[in-house]
Amino acid sequence: MSQITWQEGGVERSAQWRSESGWPAPKKVVLADDTMNADAAYRLALDGTALLWRGDFQNARQLLNALVRRVDHKSDRARRAKAKPDTTPTPTELFHRHRLQQLQRARTLAMLLIPFEAGHTIPLRRAPDVHEACLEAYGAAAEPYVASLRELLGVIGAHEWRRKGVHIPALDERIHPWYGVFSPVRGEYVELVAQAPLRHGMELAFDIGAGTGVLSAVLARRGIERVVATDMDLRALGCARDNIVRLGLGSAVELVQADLFPQGRAPLVVCNPPWLPGKPSSAIEYAIYDPDSRMLKGFLNGLAEHLEPDGEGWLILSDLAEHLGLRPREQLLGWITAAGLAVVARHDVRPTHGKASDPDDPLHAARLQEVTSLWRLRAAA
Repeated sequence: MSQITWQEGGVERSAQWRSESGWPAPKKVVLADDTMNADAAYRLALDGTALLWRGDFQNARQLLNALVRRVDHKSDRARRAKAKPDTTPTPTELFHRHRLQQLQRARTLAMLLIPFEAGHTIPLRRAPDVHEACLEAYGAAAEPYVASLRELLGVIGAHEWRRKGVHIPALDERIHPWYGVFSPVRGEYVELVAQAPLRHGMELAFDIGAGTGVLSAVLARRGIERVVATDMDLRALGCARDNIVRLGLGSAVELVQADLFPQGRAPLVVCNPPWLPGKPSSAIEYAIYDPDSRMLKGFLNGLAEHLEPDGEGWLILSDLAEHLGLRPREQLLGWITAAGLAVVARHDVRPTHGKASDPDDPLHAARLQEVTSLWRLRAAA
């Protein structure tokens, strides 16, 4: 774990630096308290200078809200300035511009830092008790450390999601996502797996990239006697195991740490890879962005040798990448053919999440056309 250093009382001090997002420790750090105004804080943050908070915790939250307003106002002005009648950006240009703005926004807002003592205690006035939330996200803390306030608020929010859970209509139960494991809030892909035709009496299925375990749970509830679910991420495996046990499916679902496939073959192999090709900017974004389509191509290229005769592979994939110009349909079909696979059928559904109908979303035009599909694949004859 890296260290963050700063000057305080004429003495150089240091502490561990924590960042689940993968940000490096800021090199320039100044102390800030309740006397710091938002404009000054914003200028320092834009310059890459981090603010280590020494004032009231609730005032730090108010300052962060003020920084959010300034960052978003600047983004709105930049967007209006570029929206000239004679230069209509392509969907791909809009996407990359949006990603850059998101990254710059995240870096700026990450400049407001909170000190922690050992045991995840915040030594600030009116600070909340965050021990349980931080223990879930970071593990034990034997030494003091420093983390971004914005990340801390994400940790607290994730703790609430984990405690309350997300209702899954296909299960009529709740799935409890852990911090750093993508929450199944887009229910349309779960419904596709719940409704797709399934051979009666199926004894085995593989779930590639288990995440929270939601698809494994759906398959088990549909009567599949044994589901082998894989993931490379230990946190995801822990989350999936917790959910499977909560649902009383521990005897039906086996969890294995593996890069894509477990050993052997199955009559059904299911995979819901990240839907967009691209480089993630944080750990949680690996559920959204698939660098060089590695997981998608790996699933397709290995599927035939892990299917039993007449078995099916279910690929759950949004076509948003196609509408953004990131991956043409012809390329996907070419990968399927090159992997020795044939498309048996495809089941489509329109997304129902909030962004799909938000005209202020920068990617609104592409989202209006988005369709999520379950591709039923078999080894080509």
